Amino acid sequence: MIVKNVEEKDNKTTFQVEVDAESFDAAVQKAYQSNKGSISIPGFRKGKAPRSVIEGMYGKDVFYRDAMDELGPEALSYAITENKIKYVGAPSVTDMQFDDDQNLVYTFEVENYPVATLGEYKGIELEKPVAEVTEEQLNEQLENVKKRSARMVPAEREAQMGDTANIDFDGYLDGERFEGGKAEEYNLELGSNSFVPGFEEQIVGMKTGEEKDINITFPENYVEDLAGKDVVFKVKLNGLTMPEYPELDDEFAKDVSEFDTFEEYKNDLKSKMQESGQAQLDEKYRTDLMKIASDNMTVDIPEVMIQDKVDEIIRNYAANFGLRADQYPREKLAEMLGIDDETMKDTMVPAAEFQVRVDLMLEAVAEAENIEISEEDGNEYISKIAGEYGGSAEDLIGYFGKDFILNEYKKEKAADLIVEAAKDVKGKTISDYVSEEAEESEKEESKEAEDTKEE
Repeated sequence: MIVKNVEEKDNKTTFQVEVDAESFDAAVQKAYQSNKGSISIPGFRKGKAPRSVIEGMYGKDVFYRDAMDELGPEALSYAITENKIKYVGAPSVTDMQFDDDQNLVYTFEVENYPVATLGEYKGIELEKPVAEVTEEQLNEQLENVKKRSARMVPAEREAQMGDTANIDFDGYLDGERFEGGKAEEYNLELGSNSFVPGFEEQIVGMKTGEEKDINITFPENYVEDLAGKDVVFKVKLNGLTMPEYPELDDEFAKDVSEFDTFEEYKNDLKSKMQESGQAQLDEKYRTDLMKIASDNMTVDIPEVMIQDKVDEIIRNYAANFGLRADQYPREKLAEMLGIDDETMKDTMVPAAEFQVRVDLMLEAVAEAENIEISEEDGNEYISKIAGEYGGSAEDLIGYFGKDFILNEYKKEKAADLIVEAAKDVKGKTISDYVSEEAEESEKEESKEAEDTKEE
């Protein structure tokens, strides 16, 4: 094969691949072998007619199309590899013809992979936030742990909010039972707002063994048969329990932790809260730096890259709901996930563009800084990632490909470089680089980016 007439214009590259006549004839022979079994020619048993006879009856070019389809991908792959052409989207064949020597010449066109021109990415000024845990936050967390440690005990009194009521109930609409309105021995936490508005409040004040009719009007946005309807629930309170909370003392600490004293447990809890809070702040700090660095870059992003990223985001959402993305077209998936045109335009597309822009910036930084991955480091990284997801390195490479994984590692190192080179300047925030509206939009985009990255 020969690659020739490579031309770049308007962010597209066109090139030709010449396949010699001998190679083309071999492809035609292969097409003949594949198809002859389905061809009937008078005087020959089915599948036994010679190629020359079939060509004589149906035309010399009867197997050309199959041969061209067979050789096309091979010709494209050869040209892409030989000339190191980076492209996005799907290549197109704009022409196929034979030259005077009966060589087959393909003409391909691809959209060029965007070339980014980096701006400032090292030494970005941004205050690095430090997590602080207030006494109020610590006490709130302790209260949450205390509530989770509560034990339920019988309540020998009237029902109150916060109690768990064991009830039988039977719902009636216009004197007739309605479907789904009956249950026995149901445990309902009063104040949880898990029932129709007004139901739980009317349990308050009842005593064990008491029966009562509860009048309810269903909300207008309820199921069609009951929306806005007045109904009556016949309710019996079978039993009542209330939470008994432990004292925040040394015994409590021993029950919920490995510490012997409450003070030790409290200090450890504060330390963990600080660590968790700092991790969240560090992640936002990193995202803000990526935003600033990518905004400083100049690049024309092809629309196909953004749309491909939108597809990726939607596929990841679908996976969260157990949907097989390969079984539905994008529009159908979006409909099933409740993603309307407005959400697509205002949320999905900006999130995709943000991710693509950051990826291009990081690739450009990795190239500018000559970031390379040694064989040893690469294998260690792959093993670490595979271990985090409970798989093997071979499975990971089989699914993504080693080049893709190592490219992600390069981008990770590029991001680390940007973070390490940033200057901690007090009072300097992301708002000094972007408008408030853009910052709010960016928060949503970065969340989408993190969700996709996690998937």
